[in-house]
Amino acid sequence: MKILIVEDEERIRKVVRSFLIKNGYVVREAADGEEGLDLFYEWNPDLVLLDVMMPKKDGYEVCRAIKSEKTTPVLMLTAKTQEEDEIRGLEIGADDYIRKPFSLKILELRLKNLLGDEIYTIGEFRFVKNEKNVYFNDKIVDLPPKEYDLLYYLAKNHSKIFSREQILNNVWDLLCESDPRTVDTHVKNLRKKIGHEFITTVKGFGYKFEVKNENNI
Repeated sequence: MKILIVEDEERIRKVVRSFLIKNGYVVREAADGEEGLDLFYEWNPDLVLLDVMMPKKDGYEVCRAIKSEKTTPVLMLTAKTQEEDEIRGLEIGADDYIRKPFSLKILELRLKNLLGDEIYTIGEFRFVKNEKNVYFNDKIVDLPPKEYDLLYYLAKNHSKIFSREQILNNVWDLLCESDPRTVDTHVKNLRKKIGHEFITTVKGFGYKFEVKNENNI
């Protein structure tokens, strides 16, 4: 997911940018409304974090221009505390409003509400569910649908041990008497593509997914 930050305060831009990148987003930034609008048209982000008070074009102008052409979610950032300002932003199409100062945890929750639970990041892996793509160290891993489903299921339930029958029931939606070697074959294929260290065989039972540095959304 691509997020555009349009904010004239450099300190805020840098802190938010670092936080978003750490959580698996691709980020670009602009220091004023005019530059932000140019970047929006050029880059086509999935969401815009938009300050209200900026030089050249304020956030209201930028939001109005975006919403006149696109349905891209806009989360407005403001130091203003008047209810009328918030109402104005929502009336011109802003999808949500957050007042400064704000916590990064609150920002994370607002982003998830706007984008939906479409991205899951753990360690070096980033899953983009609406694309059914997985990125490893920011490079896409070419997986057929069922291998993606298996890897996502294990990663989402990381450190939990699953029997082959449990995996069949949850990933293939098959009865437990189905051939468990189906799971073994898919795990073998995944290990060839992502390495052997992430999916661990639990002898006599099944498999689990583990990473050294977990960074979950």
